[in-house]
Amino acid sequence: MTIMLLGLLLAAPASAESPPDPVAAALAQAGPGTRIGLVVVDEQGHEIVAIRPDERFMPASNTKIFTTAAAFATLDMTAADGGGGAEVRLEGRDVVLVGHGDARLSSAPDCRVDCLAALADAVAARTHVVHDVIGDDSAFPDERWPQGMSWNNQAGRYGTAVSALTIDDNVAELAVTSGAIGTPPGIGSDGYYRIENRAITVPGARSSLEVTRLPGSDILQITGSLGSSATPRPLFVGIDDPAHRAAWRLIRLLRADGVRVTGTVTVRHRPLSPSDDPAQRSGAPAPRPPAPPAALARLAPPPLAEDARLTNKVSQNLHAELFLRRVAAATGSGSVADGRAVVSHMLGDIGIARWQYDFADGSGMSSYNRVTPRATVALLRWITAQPWGAAWRTTLPVGGVDGTLAARFHGTPLDGRLFAKTGSLNATSAVSGYLTGASGHVLTFAAFANDVPGDASAIGAIDQALLAVAASH
Repeated sequence: MTIMLLGLLLAAPASAESPPDPVAAALAQAGPGTRIGLVVVDEQGHEIVAIRPDERFMPASNTKIFTTAAAFATLDMTAADGGGGAEVRLEGRDVVLVGHGDARLSSAPDCRVDCLAALADAVAARTHVVHDVIGDDSAFPDERWPQGMSWNNQAGRYGTAVSALTIDDNVAELAVTSGAIGTPPGIGSDGYYRIENRAITVPGARSSLEVTRLPGSDILQITGSLGSSATPRPLFVGIDDPAHRAAWRLIRLLRADGVRVTGTVTVRHRPLSPSDDPAQRSGAPAPRPPAPPAALARLAPPPLAEDARLTNKVSQNLHAELFLRRVAAATGSGSVADGRAVVSHMLGDIGIARWQYDFADGSGMSSYNRVTPRATVALLRWITAQPWGAAWRTTLPVGGVDGTLAARFHGTPLDGRLFAKTGSLNATSAVSGYLTGASGHVLTFAAFANDVPGDASAIGAIDQALLAVAASH
């Protein structure tokens, strides 16, 4: 099938004798300054649409396509215990809480699976007095934030620190209640952070509360306003040191179990070293660390496939970053560099040239990431041919149905017929995956919009272009 020469149509206005192609007309709605790449391929691999197919774009959370594909290709995603469960050890009078990369450890009061309380109960069954409680995340090197991530994201839930010892998605929740008009709203916390409440309660139902925190600080500044009749919504704050937070939470659970803690919270991190980068290794085997004491208790999380579904459906950044490190731990040190090496090896086996991509992280929060639409489509087509391809596809949001696509394509011919990963970051919109055209055939596509003006959006233009492709195929 002939490739549509849409680049020419986008470059110059169509004449009256030559009406614009519907895909080009849709993309033109993105407005001046926006750079769009779009590749659509049929079931035989023929390109139907190719707009800037080999230009490099910031993929935002489309990076998760590459990370979760590497996880399915490398890890046992169906293991009954999911692997990576946290454990507790007793070292003399100290309790050591050890993380192995599980993203789902919870200290919520209503926790039912993968619960920190179960580890606290195991300690309480053995002893009623402990000294220090140590958070140990040394299973991975201490790389809490990816290179190229905006520093202002660190205080929020989308940019929280990454650690082999993760608790409650590494966020702290603040409860919010309206006060009397002219007074500060109520801000409730569990005491981990200190709060400077500079917000005010105002008439009406609108809310504009903001939380700011300098990196490394334990002070949260709450500013803005909360309407006296507004529906209260919790505020979520990112954690700088998840291992410390997890140990702090464990102390509270131990005390609730009647265990007396005479010491304090400490942490064990593994500093990043040259041996954590495959490009800098000498080739000599690293010395084997001494065997740790036997675990007193260890959790058995659900299969990783369930976590991949959450990761892609709602675009969970922390979980994606942990997938990259778990892939790295399966073949190397657990470092970001080793994770990138696994992804690069996978893409090389597919036949995707090295210049077609650069990745600094596993989630897409880094502005250093780049990939071409053609490379993304090549990966998506390769995934469908893998034994795990169908299982991976179920992790994607469905247009008009769920995840980050629940509000898109609803009531259109692609409602329930488009399965794709979305992405949004720093003037970037992306969506890549599979759609079923009017003919009933499945098309594979990758769409990226970069340099979107701050007061505009390219999402509507891309969606209309995909609807036009589906209608004509």
